[in-house]
Amino acid sequence: MRIAIVAGEPSGDVLAAGLILEIKRHIPDASFYGIGGEQMQAQGFEVLYPMDSIALMGIESVLKDLRNILNIRRTLLKRILADKPDCFIGVDVPDFNISLEKNIKANGIKVVHYVSPSVWAWRGYRIKKIKRAIDHMLTLFPFEKKYYDQHAIPATFIGHPTADKAVLIRKQADLQARPHTIGLLPGSRRAEVSSLLPIMLAAAKRIHTRYPETRFVLPFASEKLQRQYKSMIEQSALPIEMRLKQSGQALAGAKLSIVASGTAALEAMIYGSVMVVVYKLGWMSYVMYNMFKHVEHFSLPNQLLKVPEIPELAQKQVTAENIYREVCGFLDDPERMLRLEQEFARVSHSLHKNTDVCAAETVLKLLKTSTNVAS
Repeated sequence: MRIAIVAGEPSGDVLAAGLILEIKRHIPDASFYGIGGEQMQAQGFEVLYPMDSIALMGIESVLKDLRNILNIRRTLLKRILADKPDCFIGVDVPDFNISLEKNIKANGIKVVHYVSPSVWAWRGYRIKKIKRAIDHMLTLFPFEKKYYDQHAIPATFIGHPTADKAVLIRKQADLQARPHTIGLLPGSRRAEVSSLLPIMLAAAKRIHTRYPETRFVLPFASEKLQRQYKSMIEQSALPIEMRLKQSGQALAGAKLSIVASGTAALEAMIYGSVMVVVYKLGWMSYVMYNMFKHVEHFSLPNQLLKVPEIPELAQKQVTAENIYREVCGFLDDPERMLRLEQEFARVSHSLHKNTDVCAAETVLKLLKTSTNVAS
């Protein structure tokens, strides 16, 4: 069996690596190639292009490197059509993957998309293109499967891997939540960190002035990012513990967090860390988001809660003063925090399904009719 995969972000790298591992449990000589990261490579994945080459945030960043991105997609498509793998799996990065998937499926190759685009939230017109581009959608949330069922697109809810991981991390006694620790998670991309970290540090300074017992924990997604911002953190003179690739452990030890919208916000919810969510885009990306959005709240935790209660700050609202005010609102109301922690635990339990196993079983079931796949 040969499977082509494209993942473009650290979270997708982890998802794809888990999927590869589980497929190899069933078919040890299966091979995988395409675009991916270190986690996938550790499972024997052949990297044709590093995922950094397509991991860009916002329209502005994409436009700057559009020629290179389109060239990568064209070259990869030629390779895949010539190679005729048993399956193509696009992991997230829909703006890169969906068009690629459409061409691949049109040439008779099975296509699975792993992680639903936020089509239920904005740019709903994409659903028609998705229907033409894929054979099956793997969703991380139950409400997404319902959405695809309504549009007659085969989909399977496979749970969220962070919920699986959280079960193990929370069992470790030394990682129990510390009431005076606040997590700072400015994102995994350099553009996000550059935009949000200085504001988070300014807010942390105000928080620490009012609550001197407060400590902070800041996980970085890569050594490169940590090196780049280490001096800024040291110059802040705040009690900040830096960690490398340990966002889960950091959140498990933080009662409260200030997080970038996206994966970090969901992680905070799963690990039981009450949060303030912040979001900054380039002006063009933000204008487009507002033009095509279908939901009032942009963070996943507010989509998953019965009643949206997580503070969200976007664009000009993302200031040190506003973050400070929202954090104080939580710290001064422990009953509110306890109620949200209980809600978070309910959601986390519902997402715990052993995602890697479910994803692999779904892919193998889809490919069962192929003559190239062992039974």
